[in-house]
Amino acid sequence: MKITISQAPDYNEKEVTIGAWLANKRSSGKIAFLQLRDGTGFMQAVVAKNDIEEEVFQTAKNLTQETSIYITGKIVEDKRSAFGYEMHVTNLEVIHEAEDYPITPKEHGTEFLMDHRHLWLRSKKQHAIMKVRNEIIRATYEFFNNQGFVKVDPPILTASSAEGTTELFHTKYFDEEAYLSQSGQLYMEAAAMALGKVFSFGPTFRAEKSKTRRHLIEFWMIEPEMAFIEHEESLVIQENYVMFLIQSVLKNCKLELDVLERDISKLEKIQAPFPRITYDEAIELLKEKGFDDIEWGDDFGAPHETAIADNFDNPVFIVNYPKDIKAFYMQPHPDRDDVVLCADLIAPEGYGEVIGGSERIHDYDLMKQRYEEHGLTGPAYEWYLELRKYGSIPHSGFGLGLERTVAWLTGVEHIRETIPFPRLLNRLHP
Repeated sequence: MKITISQAPDYNEKEVTIGAWLANKRSSGKIAFLQLRDGTGFMQAVVAKNDIEEEVFQTAKNLTQETSIYITGKIVEDKRSAFGYEMHVTNLEVIHEAEDYPITPKEHGTEFLMDHRHLWLRSKKQHAIMKVRNEIIRATYEFFNNQGFVKVDPPILTASSAEGTTELFHTKYFDEEAYLSQSGQLYMEAAAMALGKVFSFGPTFRAEKSKTRRHLIEFWMIEPEMAFIEHEESLVIQENYVMFLIQSVLKNCKLELDVLERDISKLEKIQAPFPRITYDEAIELLKEKGFDDIEWGDDFGAPHETAIADNFDNPVFIVNYPKDIKAFYMQPHPDRDDVVLCADLIAPEGYGEVIGGSERIHDYDLMKQRYEEHGLTGPAYEWYLELRKYGSIPHSGFGLGLERTVAWLTGVEHIRETIPFPRLLNRLHP
């Protein structure tokens, strides 16, 4: 019977066949240990000379890294293995012999691995990261489906900017100006007016000339928008969502977190509700810590976010940023005209902002005023203003960056390690 490595625990003491690649091997006299991978997992196969034909044993000893094989044997429980099972081999067949595989078991530099990422993806740690990433995606759909959200797909080519920045990738849509999507939020607001609670999951593009390990040109983002939900209610939904992701990863990715040597105690102790501090309090805290490079009205950089997060074991919400450093569509604070009802969720351990969200302006006249202040004219934005014209309501939304969340939950150093297939523009700037 042909099975996958992940199915091996269900076939204990049974003979099966697995299609696999050779990740690594070692041999000692009359026994060879083959480290197999098949996409579903990693498992050791033991080839004993006395148990098989001489020709098969010699074939096993001469296998090269990444050679593809069909391997047959009995599945046996092995408590010494992290996986818990191994195969005692009775036969194997070479499908394709790999030669001079460039990523050997020795240490390689990051740049070398980046240049060979199409192959690096096969490594045990990259495999673990992708499995955690997949679990976060699966859990995202489960959470929002259970909460009554509807999945909507906004366009990737857009005629306008959600954040009011010029740092966009420009292209032509036939004879019209267009940009790669910076966010699906504006379109999701339209969807929320029709469907109540919606979420999108898709790629976003930022033409930022950043030199930090936190920023990517292309990444994936989950963006919910919620009708009749005000700012405080949105923060609770964000807390519940993040807690659901953490618990799902801890429950379903134990082996992967172990491979990545993640200190899971730091994730296990996270509990909702998350602490909340105002932007004003965050500035005061930074001043107390000796930061003299930031004043009220400045946005936070990576060192500032890390210093703030270091005061908490949980993620922390920073709320009520100055309106001048936030997007045009954010609802003003009811008691102050210089700050808006928004929040950034800062992850512990120096991973920075994982969620940004706000209550959206729902008053037509106020939004029209914002349009004038930001010079937003023409049909590319007119439809968004029109949402406030026909049955406008309080509504809120947020965006969670998938790659940065994966980096945080897996504990990897570089966010770029979480992107499976980079194009040239996906590379961090040197």
